[in-house]
Amino acid sequence: MDYQALYQQKLTTAEQAVQAVKSGDWVDYGWCTNHPVALDRALAARKDELTDVKVRGGVTMWMPEIAKADDAGDHFTWNSWHCSGIDRKIIGKGMGFFAPMRYSELPRFYRENVTVDVAMIQVTPMDSHGNFSYALAASHLADMLDKAKTIIVEVNQNLPWVYGLTGCEINIADVDYVVEGDNPAVAQLGSGGEPTDVDRAVAKLIVEQIPNGACLQLGIGGMPNTVGSMIAQSDLKDLGVHTEMYVDGFVDMALAGKLTGRNKGLDKGRQVYAFAAGTQKLYDYVDRNPDVMAAPVDYTNDVRVLAQLDNFISINNAIDMDLFGQVNAESAGLKHISGTGGQLDFVMGAYLSKGGKSFICMSSTVTGKDGTVKSRIVPTLTPGSIATDPRSCVQYIVTEHGMINLKGLSTWERAEAIISIAAPQFREQLIQDAEKMHIWRRSNK
Repeated sequence: MDYQALYQQKLTTAEQAVQAVKSGDWVDYGWCTNHPVALDRALAARKDELTDVKVRGGVTMWMPEIAKADDAGDHFTWNSWHCSGIDRKIIGKGMGFFAPMRYSELPRFYRENVTVDVAMIQVTPMDSHGNFSYALAASHLADMLDKAKTIIVEVNQNLPWVYGLTGCEINIADVDYVVEGDNPAVAQLGSGGEPTDVDRAVAKLIVEQIPNGACLQLGIGGMPNTVGSMIAQSDLKDLGVHTEMYVDGFVDMALAGKLTGRNKGLDKGRQVYAFAAGTQKLYDYVDRNPDVMAAPVDYTNDVRVLAQLDNFISINNAIDMDLFGQVNAESAGLKHISGTGGQLDFVMGAYLSKGGKSFICMSSTVTGKDGTVKSRIVPTLTPGSIATDPRSCVQYIVTEHGMINLKGLSTWERAEAIISIAAPQFREQLIQDAEKMHIWRRSNK
């Protein structure tokens, strides 16, 4: 097959390609760093011709052009699989909504549950075999594109080519239109600044629990990043990576010689992930690097896969938790923050792993805009808050005041353990709350 001839045959402008979108269509923008740029701009320019166009994306890194106009919501509805700060702004504008999911199930959603009329994503330039790489986001894109009636790829020469499993590339034969975009720099995600004393205290407690040869998953946020930095500076060795999101902390560990993956029962020697976002350091590191491997999220996050990885260590954040052990990592009451993502997958998968451990970490308090200090450990979750991790699944909880393991504990033991890692100034009130809920029995009375 003459791939270059086929490429030229399908090459068009962004303005012409988006004519495929009709009123009432479901349009997919892909995931995170793969969201289109030139195609998004061209679709926004058609705003007044279109109504009821429903667009899906997730972990949005920049404000889509289709969401910028004051009357954008009269024409487009944004649907996010996992919310970033940008997604929250679109939701706050009144034209966006969240779609709940366990991230591991997303490819199956596309196979069985959702409609895709037009899919448009950024990809790498085509190789000599006619393939485009999904670059930093294997995620669910293969199943999304399989379901799409029309596929438009926007080529960006700055995207890194990432080696991976089946489901990480698409061939020109399966594409309807090719658009050569503006080659914008890949959107970067910072690490959140210098770690706080609380971040360091929590990270220190976790790092002490990690054995040599462990396999790591890190969530996004200050505390997981601090754990990664501490590991890079530690004496730990022969660590592996099997994670949902690949972040700069893993690059730091790799450059420090901590990641060999030689003890992994699956994908030995490879750092496996579903999508990546970070600084240019990360993008340069993963580009055509045989040490890393992209994979669809129904592989990276499958608890049956995680159970085969001995000493699997999962480290994630939370917004708050209650005295029953329910963990909320998604919302502040009715205000949506992120999503379930892969947290529950990894909480369950780590516990199923031989020697595995799941850690949920958070500061014991949060300071509001008005300066009020509040406890992140609450009697019951605030109405509207989401129980991301049910009490039956949670294992280790860590704050700057200590670490507890909830497995095997009754309700009163849980309440006592959870209160022991709350900020001291809130403990007496939490005890009174536990008494009212009939889950208090002081063990040393």
